Amino acid sequence: MPGDRAPSADPHGASPSPPSARCVPLEIAASYRARTRGLLGRDGIEGALLLTPAGGVHTIRMRFAIDVAYLDRGLTVLAVRTMVPGRLGRPRLRARHVLEAEAGAMARWGLRPGITLAVEPLPDRG
Repeated sequence: MPGDRAPSADPHGASPSPPSARCVPLEIAASYRARTRGLLGRDGIEGALLLTPAGGVHTIRMRFAIDVAYLDRGLTVLAVRTMVPGRLGRPRLRARHVLEAEAGAMARWGLRPGITLAVEPLPDRG
Protein backbone atom coordinates (compact mmCIF):
# COMPACT_ATOMS: atom_id res chain seq x y z
CA MET A 1 0.00 0.00 0.00
CA PRO A 2 2.28 2.80 -1.18
CA GLY A 3 1.61 6.06 0.53
CA ASP A 4 0.84 4.43 3.89
CA ARG A 5 1.86 6.68 6.73
CA ALA A 6 3.48 5.77 9.98
CA PRO A 7 1.94 6.57 13.37
CA SER A 8 0.52 9.21 15.65
CA ALA A 9 -1.34 12.49 15.67
CA ASP A 10 0.24 15.49 13.95
CA PRO A 11 1.17 18.34 16.34
CA HIS A 12 -0.01 20.80 13.63
CA GLY A 13 -3.60 19.59 13.81
CA ALA A 14 -3.69 17.23 10.81
CA SER A 15 -5.87 14.15 10.98
CA PRO A 16 -4.56 11.13 12.88
CA SER A 17 -2.75 8.36 11.04
CA PRO A 18 -4.60 5.35 9.63
CA PRO A 19 -5.33 2.46 12.00
CA SER A 20 -2.68 0.29 10.29
CA ALA A 21 0.05 2.74 11.33
CA ARG A 22 2.65 1.67 13.89
CA CYS A 23 4.42 3.75 16.46
CA VAL A 24 8.09 2.81 16.82
CA PRO A 25 10.59 4.35 19.28
CA LEU A 26 13.01 6.46 17.25
CA GLU A 27 16.39 8.02 17.95
CA ILE A 28 17.56 10.72 15.56
CA ALA A 29 21.24 11.15 14.67
CA ALA A 30 21.46 14.56 13.00
CA SER A 31 24.95 15.72 13.99
CA TYR A 32 28.10 14.53 12.26
CA ARG A 33 29.30 12.88 15.46
CA ALA A 34 25.99 11.09 16.10
CA ARG A 35 25.79 9.84 12.49
CA THR A 36 29.40 8.63 12.59
CA ARG A 37 28.77 6.67 15.77
CA GLY A 38 25.39 5.31 14.68
CA LEU A 39 24.87 1.90 16.31
CA LEU A 40 28.58 1.20 16.86
CA GLY A 41 29.36 -0.13 20.32
CA ARG A 42 25.78 -1.21 21.00
CA ASP A 43 24.46 -4.72 21.47
CA GLY A 44 21.05 -3.83 20.05
CA ILE A 45 18.41 -1.12 19.77
CA GLU A 46 14.80 -0.86 20.81
CA GLY A 47 13.04 0.75 17.86
CA ALA A 48 15.12 2.46 15.20
CA LEU A 49 17.83 5.05 14.53
CA LEU A 50 17.31 7.70 11.84
CA LEU A 51 20.53 9.03 10.30
CA THR A 52 19.97 12.39 8.66
CA PRO A 53 21.32 13.42 6.27
CA ALA A 54 22.75 10.13 5.02
CA GLY A 55 22.83 8.17 1.77
CA GLY A 56 24.62 5.00 2.85
CA VAL A 57 25.89 3.03 5.84
CA HIS A 58 28.36 0.33 6.85
CA THR A 59 28.34 -2.39 9.48
CA ILE A 60 32.08 -2.53 10.07
CA ARG A 61 32.76 -3.19 13.81
CA MET A 62 29.03 -3.67 14.46
CA ARG A 63 27.99 -6.37 16.92
CA PHE A 64 24.71 -7.40 15.29
CA ALA A 65 22.97 -7.57 11.91
CA ILE A 66 20.72 -4.64 11.00
CA ASP A 67 17.91 -3.74 8.66
CA VAL A 68 18.53 -0.59 6.65
CA ALA A 69 15.82 1.48 4.95
CA TYR A 70 16.95 4.15 2.51
CA LEU A 71 14.57 7.14 2.50
CA ASP A 72 14.14 10.04 0.07
CA ARG A 73 13.62 13.71 1.07
CA GLY A 74 9.94 13.08 1.82
CA LEU A 75 10.71 10.02 4.03
CA THR A 76 9.41 7.59 1.40
CA VAL A 77 11.16 4.21 1.57
CA LEU A 78 13.32 3.61 -1.52
CA ALA A 79 14.82 0.25 -0.51
CA VAL A 80 15.13 -2.04 2.50
CA ARG A 81 18.17 -4.28 3.04
CA THR A 82 19.49 -6.51 5.81
CA MET A 83 23.22 -6.15 6.47
CA VAL A 84 25.41 -8.48 8.52
CA PRO A 85 28.38 -7.09 10.48
CA GLY A 86 31.50 -6.20 8.52
CA ARG A 87 29.82 -4.96 5.33
CA LEU A 88 29.96 -1.71 3.37
CA GLY A 89 26.53 -0.79 2.00
CA ARG A 90 26.12 0.66 -1.46
CA PRO A 91 25.02 4.31 -1.25
CA ARG A 92 21.63 5.10 -2.82
CA LEU A 93 21.75 8.17 -5.03
CA ARG A 94 18.24 9.44 -4.17
CA ALA A 95 18.52 8.63 -0.45
CA ARG A 96 18.67 11.57 1.96
CA HIS A 97 18.03 9.64 5.19
CA VAL A 98 18.76 6.12 6.45
CA LEU A 99 16.72 4.23 9.03
CA GLU A 100 18.51 1.45 10.97
CA ALA A 101 16.97 -1.23 13.19
CA GLU A 102 17.80 -4.75 14.38
CA ALA A 103 17.59 -7.36 11.63
CA GLY A 104 14.02 -8.55 11.11
CA ALA A 105 12.38 -5.48 12.67
CA MET A 106 11.41 -3.79 9.41
CA ALA A 107 9.72 -6.94 8.09
CA ARG A 108 7.73 -7.16 11.36
CA TRP A 109 6.73 -3.51 10.94
CA GLY A 110 5.71 -4.08 7.30
CA LEU A 111 8.23 -1.51 6.07
CA ARG A 112 8.77 -1.77 2.30
CA PRO A 113 9.52 0.47 -0.69
CA GLY A 114 6.82 3.02 -1.40
CA ILE A 115 5.71 3.53 2.20
CA THR A 116 6.03 7.08 3.55
CA LEU A 117 7.06 7.48 7.17
CA ALA A 118 6.02 10.18 9.63
CA VAL A 119 8.29 11.30 12.44
CA GLU A 120 6.39 12.85 15.30
CA PRO A 121 7.13 13.63 18.95
CA LEU A 122 5.70 11.44 21.66
CA PRO A 123 2.78 12.97 23.54
CA ASP A 124 3.59 14.38 26.97
CA ARG A 125 3.05 11.85 29.75
CA GLY A 126 2.28 13.87 32.74
